[in-house]
Amino acid sequence: MLLRNLCSAFRTFSTMASSGPVEASIRSKLTTLLRPSSLIISNDSWQHRHHAAMRAQNGGSGETHFSVEVVSSEFEGKTTIQRHRMVHAALSGEFTQGLHSLSLKTRTPSEVQPMSPGSH
Repeated sequence: MLLRNLCSAFRTFSTMASSGPVEASIRSKLTTLLRPSSLIISNDSWQHRHHAAMRAQNGGSGETHFSVEVVSSEFEGKTTIQRHRMVHAALSGEFTQGLHSLSLKTRTPSEVQPMSPGSH
């Protein structure tokens, strides 16, 4: 658990240190909308560098593919599809500007709490 938390903190720090305008916009909008207790954004665009939108000569920003893990109480009582629709609606502008792919993990605070022994 400690190693996972350290890895998560490192990813968050390294991502924040090198985030571009699309990632910054995603972070800002999701923070405002969801007031998350945890928000991890990973720019996975490098894995898709062969796509035309990624090439600078084509005017691409280089920020087209992201993975987002968000924990928010705003998701309470909502299905996974409702949660994803909330995020997609918030980022509609980014999608029209070239965001191509968004992998989502959306959870509530109670869904990330470790189960105590014997509470199965």
